[in-house]
Amino acid sequence: MTKPRALLSDHNYLDVELEQTLFADAGIELTIAHCKTEAEVIHAARGCFGILLQYAPIGEAVVSALPDLGIVSRIGAGFDTVDTDACARHGVWVANSPDYGIGEVSTHALALALAMMRNIVGFQRDIQAGEWSYLSSGPIRRASEMTLGILGLGRIGKRMAHISRDVFKRVIACDPYLIDGDFPAYVERVDRQGLFEQSDVVSIHTPLNAETRNIVNAQMLQSMRRGSYVVNTSRGAVVNVDHLLSAIDSGILAGAALDVLPTEPVDRSSRLLGHPKIILTPHAAFFSVQSAVELRRKAATNLVSWLRKGRPDYVVVPGVRQPKPLS
Repeated sequence: MTKPRALLSDHNYLDVELEQTLFADAGIELTIAHCKTEAEVIHAARGCFGILLQYAPIGEAVVSALPDLGIVSRIGAGFDTVDTDACARHGVWVANSPDYGIGEVSTHALALALAMMRNIVGFQRDIQAGEWSYLSSGPIRRASEMTLGILGLGRIGKRMAHISRDVFKRVIACDPYLIDGDFPAYVERVDRQGLFEQSDVVSIHTPLNAETRNIVNAQMLQSMRRGSYVVNTSRGAVVNVDHLLSAIDSGILAGAALDVLPTEPVDRSSRLLGHPKIILTPHAAFFSVQSAVELRRKAATNLVSWLRKGRPDYVVVPGVRQPKPLS
């Protein structure tokens, strides 16, 4: 009997024993590649029923060239490297792992916000330079008198609101895709303009798409209270970095904390590096030992579920292509 074959198109893990074991137990042959272009994906995925991807591009050229392809599953919640419209046109299912690191990302975002508000990194830098003074930071405001604004009230945004509600005086949020009943009682609904105008800290929890790309721009930032903060643990391209730096230089923002950037890793010539009012972390908000396992297991299991049941566990785009009978 010929085994069904799947492709792990790319990864940055130390090993892929988890995926190899999961697919072997399901009777699936796994091909492992390190694709960076659509052409490389097409070459590696010939005859594969599914593609498990981390960052590889999946566009029109891929899905049109692979008639045996039934499903692509992203190792992560975001899927901006996948052309979902092209997949829908060709009947290819798109899946992801959307709920693996909710606690990790929300606590990371809160940690970044508090680190800025309490000048943690600045104090450390001052002490290393030989200065020992709690006044070296300048004024520090009381968190319980400040407003947290959450842009995007999905799974992570809701968790961020929950864990932050006893820290801040107010928690407000903007999410035009939720009905009022989906807003927790302790979260005040505002529109996007109101969010930026009223918040002392804006924490971003949106996906990246045509609507949200550069949504944090000069217009929004200029409407913020002087001395406020921005935290981004969602997608790098949601924030216009040049506009963010201008807002810091002008004093509108007292600081920004970024776990994600439009281009990763950060360019060594970037003004972000060494900036005294910016905290950077290396796209690490999702990470814990447990979340990394859950992330990879759920993404891989989407392929197994499609092969066995005709649909993945976590559907982003429903398809029409179905598994072929085993021969």
